[in-house]
Amino acid sequence: MPKTVVSFYCDDTNPYVAPPSAFATFLDFVRDEGIAGESTVLLGYEASSKGLLSRPGSDVERSYINQLKRAYSCGIDTHMELMTHGGLFDFAENRIPVDAIHEGVWLFEPGVSVDEYESYFSHIIGEGERIGIRFTGLTQPGCGCAACVSRHRQLSEQGATETNPNMHRALLNLAKRGRFRGKTVPMFIGSGGDVCAARAVAAEGGCAVYDLPPNATDWLGLWLNAADKVDPDYYISEDGQVGRIVDSVRAKAQYCIFYAHWQGLNPANGVGWNAFKTVVHRIGKHLSNEVIWQRPSAYTDGLCVGRTA
Repeated sequence: MPKTVVSFYCDDTNPYVAPPSAFATFLDFVRDEGIAGESTVLLGYEASSKGLLSRPGSDVERSYINQLKRAYSCGIDTHMELMTHGGLFDFAENRIPVDAIHEGVWLFEPGVSVDEYESYFSHIIGEGERIGIRFTGLTQPGCGCAACVSRHRQLSEQGATETNPNMHRALLNLAKRGRFRGKTVPMFIGSGGDVCAARAVAAEGGCAVYDLPPNATDWLGLWLNAADKVDPDYYISEDGQVGRIVDSVRAKAQYCIFYAHWQGLNPANGVGWNAFKTVVHRIGKHLSNEVIWQRPSAYTDGLCVGRTA
């Protein structure tokens, strides 16, 4: 019988909210437990104050980069959560302009061309290559600032409720040229609710871009690192009988992907770390014969086998 794929996304991963040793502990746990998922890389997360992570200026950053290099071998995909999780980075000026549109809403802007998206993503990929990092996909950097909320509302009123297809084409072009690690590019754009199916948004020549939304929310502390937002039972109860992951398996869903944030998940000061380990151990105890852990890119690679258009 087909098994339900289990995986996860971890947003906002960086060396500043927790030390590089925390990321090492996380990777060791993933490797030792034989699980798989994804954590983002933000090469320009602290660009205004610390410069680019791809041009490390401290031992902390260099140590973190060393961990990033082994993430894939431990079972972890590496998505770009674009460059800054804030304003669009100006690669020519090596800075974030004061009035720059935020990256998350920019993915929805209907006036952006394929070339503009492709150039921006290519620069990010190049910065990753500079330090030996290969990207597997893309995660939308969410933002609740007043400007982004207002612009999303305007776009929604205009019918632009999904990401710009030109962005999908740009990702596909880069995949076809071998700029991503694999032939497929999974995207984490918003939440899929109860939807348990990937959607090909661009495909050609054996490569494809997939919208692969998570269908289980973050009850591992959120970006707030809040103890009242931690609940392993949401995913799977102690007896393995109920929970979002259990429901997905019982429904014979194609996958159950949950998401987290590094602020809450990290082993150094994250309130959700023990809950994450509890969820993993419960899955192993109660569902080991019914699920298979996969990186998001491994899942979409499997969907793309034999696809030509």
